[in-house]
This record gives sequence, structure tokens and C-alpha cells, in this order.
Amino acid sequence: MERILSNEIKNYIGKEILVKGWLHKKRAMGGLMFIVLRDRRGVVQILVEDKNEGEKLQGIQIGSVLQIVGNVISEPRAPGEVEIHEPKIQVLIPVTEAGPIEIDKPISHKSDNLDTLFEYRVLGVRNIQEGKVFKIRSELNRYIREFLNKNEFVEIQTPKILAGATEGGAEVFKFDYFGKEATLAQSPQFYKQIMVGAFERVFEIGPAFRAEPSTTSRHLSEITMLDMEMGFIESHDDVLQMTENLFYSVLTRVYEEHGEELKSWNAPELILKPSFPRYTLKQIHEMYTKATGTDTTREKDMTPDEEKWICEYSKKENGCEAIFVTEFPIESMKFYHMVNPKDPTTVLWADLLFRGLEIATCPMREHRYENLVSQMKKAGLNPEHSGYKYYLQAFKYGLPPHGGFGFGIDRLVEKTIGLGNVKEATLFPRDINRLTP
Repeated sequence: MERILSNEIKNYIGKEILVKGWLHKKRAMGGLMFIVLRDRRGVVQILVEDKNEGEKLQGIQIGSVLQIVGNVISEPRAPGEVEIHEPKIQVLIPVTEAGPIEIDKPISHKSDNLDTLFEYRVLGVRNIQEGKVFKIRSELNRYIREFLNKNEFVEIQTPKILAGATEGGAEVFKFDYFGKEATLAQSPQFYKQIMVGAFERVFEIGPAFRAEPSTTSRHLSEITMLDMEMGFIESHDDVLQMTENLFYSVLTRVYEEHGEELKSWNAPELILKPSFPRYTLKQIHEMYTKATGTDTTREKDMTPDEEKWICEYSKKENGCEAIFVTEFPIESMKFYHMVNPKDPTTVLWADLLFRGLEIATCPMREHRYENLVSQMKKAGLNPEHSGYKYYLQAFKYGLPPHGGFGFGIDRLVEKTIGLGNVKEATLFPRDINRLTP
């Protein structure tokens, strides 16, 4: 017989079918036994009345792998409004030891239970509610790819083992590589810019590594990033428009197609407009200082509290909980950023904030070879260093005006679902305290 999946069983009322899956729940009521079988589509309830069949389930625990043949009966009180009767049960893989967590019951996401959540993640994701987080994450990645493919972006894969930390910025992980020192990539920054010279538009979804000794709810040592770069842009505004088009398309689609799953997690209502409000960093500092009495006007970046405040302000005043923060000071620039020609004290760089958290950084790059070399020297970098050889080669032989973003997938999932910690949105999180599972 062909296996029938749980969400298709309603089409077979009155017929005998074969189902396979994991024992998800078992309970006895008098002389009857009800079991719930889980497969990749959901669950089905099975009524066991025959003593001989019931004995096959004695001593086995949740997670046992079963194969069952039985008759489909309409039952409005059961999951999917159907039930399997007169089952013939075959235990394919028996589990005889009770698991350390109960996957058929809600799993706490309170901060004092997070270590337990991560320690038993291998089992916890078998919980249907927990599994929804990573199904939504998978769908977000799919929507991102579909949007970028539709807009003629080529997906690339870049090295994660590098000869040195040429990009600078966050601390890097160093290790021995056959007698040489190597580092783990902080981002695919140089590679995606190089590939603009071949494909014009490129993107990558992959890991990045940050050796920052942080234990906050917003940081990880290994993150998943969406990196995009696009060439032949007319201005920085082209980058921001592509970013908001992607973000709006992906978020509205996930809310439309997975509304029930999001509702089950009490995800916030999506309040978004196709065009996001834009505020300069200076404006936000002044607005926040006036509203709260806390002076941030000398800050070169936004404080976490400012990020939360401005998103709430925009949600209330603009009807949009995503915003761009623009015109960061030149003191904060990376050597490959473009200085704002209208205001040389600022950089053509914007941050995308959503629900109080930075999701992406969206700069325009300096594409002119001589200017780039000059900016490297001003930053105290040596353009003759072997680590810059191939990067500068691309510019020397022609790169058009370009820009892009680095976009945190983990943070996007966290804020979309309404979780309290970026680690909850990560299947097997890595931070300064955790290297397992």
C-alpha cells in the first residue's frame, strides 16, 4: 500500500490506508487506547480497541517509529476531523527509554529555561509548536531566494576559510590551517563585490563568524547572513529601494501564507508600508533626547534603547514598524564605503531597523580604484598587502557603481515570530558558552 500523509487522510474516509510516523502521544481510557501519530505534515489520531494490538504498544515510549494500517472514520473531535480505527500496528523502531523532555506538551521559552531548550534541541524540535519556528524560517529563506531570482540575482557561495582578517571590524576566529594561520569569514563582503564585475547582481545565504565576547539576546558567534550586492546603481537610493522591496515582499507573504502558525506563537500584527520612513542618525538622536531626557547626541551609532524607541515611534506616527536610519558619521565608515558627496562628514550607509532591532546594514560602496586605495591608506591599511590583491584586482579592471546589504536571517526570524532571543530562532545556536549540540 502507498503511504498516506496526515493532511491527506480526510480524503480517504471509509477506506483502509497505510500511515507511518512517530508515536507522539499515548493515553489509555478504560479498555480503550488513543494514540497520536506524527509525520512531516502533522498528526493523526488512532483508536486502539483490540487488546492484541494494544499490547504491541506496551513499554514503548514517545518517539517510537510505527507503521499502521487501518480504516479512516469521520470524527469531528479528532485532529483533522478524522480518526483511524481497527489498526494493525507494526513497531518499526521501539524507543524504550522515556525522553528527558515531554515533546507532546508546551516547551517553555522563559529565559531561565533557554539552556534546557538548547540542550535538548534535538528532541525539542519534534514538538509541533517548536517545529513551526524552523518551518517559518525555511519559508522566509525560500521567499528571499524567489524574490532575488525574480530580480536577476545570481546565487553564489564564497569561502569561509580566509588567509587573514582583511575586512577588519569584529573580532575574528583564528586557527591553524596546515601550519598557516587562517581565520573564519566575518562576511562575504569582498567576494560579493568582486562578483559584481561578472554578474552585476549577486547574493548569498550562508554562515558568518564573529568572535565577540557578547552574551546579549541579540548576538551569536555563528550567524546566518543574507548578503546582496548590485551593480550599475544610480545612487544609494537604489540599494534602499531594493532592500525595502525585498523586505516588504517577504514579510507580507509569510504573514499571508503562514498566518495560523504565526498566530499560534502570538506573533505581533504586521504593520508595514511598501515605502519605509527614513530618519538621519542625527534626527533620531535629537528626537530621542528630547522625548526621554537621555542625551545621545554625541553617539556615533544608535543605542539599543533608541532602536526600540524609534521603531515604536514610527509604528505609531507612520504606520510602519520598519525604518531606515541614514547618514552615519564618517568616523564610523569602513574603507570600502562611499563618502556622501553632499555632506562629506557622513557616509552613504543606512541601517534597516524592524521591531526595535537592526536587521541589515545597507551601504553604497566606493567603486573607483584610486579613491578606494586612498581610503585604505587613510584607514591605516596597506593596499600592497597580499590579502587585498584579488579584491583590488577587480576594481582595477572595472567595477561599476554598486552597493548592497548584510542582512541577519536569525534576527529576521526572531522578530517575525515575536521571540525574545535571537538564539531561539537558531536551530543550534553558538555563543561564548555553547559549542553543542
